[in-house]
Amino acid sequence: MVPQTTIPAARPPLWLLVGISSCGPFALNVFLPSLPRLAEAFNSTYATAQLALTLYLVGVAAGQLVYGPFSDRYGRRPVLVIGLVLGIAGSIGCLLAPTMEALLVGRLVQAFGACSGLVLARAIVRDLHARDRAASELAYVTMGMSLMPMVAPSIGGALDEIFGWRASFALILAFVAIVAAASYLRCPETNHHRIATVELGQLARGWTSLIGSRAFLGYTMAMTANTMAFFSFLVAAPYLTVSVLGRPPVEYGIWFAGCAFGYLLGNYATGRYSQRLGVDRMAKIGNYLTYPGTVFAVIWAYFLDLELNALFLPMFLVCFCHGISQPNLIAGAVSVNPRLAGSASGLLGCFQMSLGALATFLVGHIQDDTMRPVAVTVLVCCMAAGLFHRLAIRAMHPESRPIPG
Repeated sequence: MVPQTTIPAARPPLWLLVGISSCGPFALNVFLPSLPRLAEAFNSTYATAQLALTLYLVGVAAGQLVYGPFSDRYGRRPVLVIGLVLGIAGSIGCLLAPTMEALLVGRLVQAFGACSGLVLARAIVRDLHARDRAASELAYVTMGMSLMPMVAPSIGGALDEIFGWRASFALILAFVAIVAAASYLRCPETNHHRIATVELGQLARGWTSLIGSRAFLGYTMAMTANTMAFFSFLVAAPYLTVSVLGRPPVEYGIWFAGCAFGYLLGNYATGRYSQRLGVDRMAKIGNYLTYPGTVFAVIWAYFLDLELNALFLPMFLVCFCHGISQPNLIAGAVSVNPRLAGSASGLLGCFQMSLGALATFLVGHIQDDTMRPVAVTVLVCCMAAGLFHRLAIRAMHPESRPIPG
């Protein structure tokens, strides 16, 4: 067992942790209602327009591989500020993009920069708290962060209808710039046990050590499978709502806010009970409760006509369950080796976003005018999450075969 690190006295305020972890999700979600209109604006197909989502996730995946180990070496604060400055540059590029190709490049840079908040917020919380307490703290951070997906699509849909799709990027630019300034002024350094150097060989050994851990791999792949389910829904839902059912983008935003509210409720439950029940028991509850909603969605998709309530209400339950499981799976992954918390957070994020990007690409190309492809994909991913979590528990508790709880 690796000894726990000492807890530094200086701590960033909770609202700032919420802000820095929200930059990536806000930039991701505020633009989603504009995907169908983006295809029209550049005389392109929806499959090409959804690359603005897929490539964003690729940029996030790549960025998290960098920020984690570099923050283990140079500290969380300077790496965070540099990343957010890159996010500002990418947002400017998207705002001024004259072509689809230029916009996609801007999205890559924007994602690479904005994702610094995602990986470093997790590492900062782990710097400050032990394993079960970290799960509770992460739940409160993600509970605040989940407000962004609640309001972002509605705001993005309204901006798209009134001012056009570029207005969403203007808002992203302003948000990331404010968070970057606040991070520079108010975020203290929390990593007081830095690694000596950052070398390719050393990074490879750290990543190999983590990937070779069945516990880390189990927690990470469970988290990733849940993320693939959610991102599959993200790429299909705007198309089904706007293009197939003919509803305005702002209506998609309103329905999606309900799903985000479900995630917030799950985060609240985790914040209340994770320290009492433990990481693995809470993650188990969250994973298994996804099955009723996903099975219902598949049955509806194959036997009844497409309706918004059938599309969004099962996903509300799935998001609620993910709000329970995700903070606990994160806490489990980054606690396998606390001295590599930054690297673990970055590697987890890389798996999460790269495979999430793959899910958006595949669903974007197999999606038809029904909810069958996305319903089946979400069900399969949620079932895989439960199996991977079982692997993690058996690695952490080899003396006990059944899952705790």
